[in-house]
Amino acid sequence: MNPLRTLPVLSIALLLPGLATAQSSFDPKNIWINPGFYSAHFDSGKGLENVNQGLGFEYPLNDTYRLTAGTFRNSDRRQSNYVGLYVLPVEFYGVKFGAVVGGFDGYPNYRNGNWFPAILPVAAIEGKNWGLNIAYVPTIKNRLYGAITFQLKYRFGE
Repeated sequence: MNPLRTLPVLSIALLLPGLATAQSSFDPKNIWINPGFYSAHFDSGKGLENVNQGLGFEYPLNDTYRLTAGTFRNSDRRQSNYVGLYVLPVEFYGVKFGAVVGGFDGYPNYRNGNWFPAILPVAAIEGKNWGLNIAYVPTIKNRLYGAITFQLKYRFGE
């Protein structure tokens, strides 16, 4: 594995405490932790991996913006990493809507597994300690398999 592939994830992991400390209201109890996600693929006959186990983190900068980074086993049964920023400017009946903007790696048919940029529509439902991110991943023919993803998350809170 090329060590440069993990550089963006390590960068966010190292920068997160600094960014958080820069805010006067930093509280580590606000960090969401997730075990990966479940992908409901549109092309279910291809034998893709639906259970994408991993470890991810999400840190709210405020009510609209959140940093995110993590790693997971992707639909092609390869290790992937991601870094990004959630932008959730609209709330409707307790559900926040927006997009996650960032980068992914590890997909062998897309840029030979190297990093690529992405913007994905997302909805977030959050309670005190439990939450759920739902995202739409578009199909990119012969490169990326489309799906609706469900990412359960937890924060320890008070």
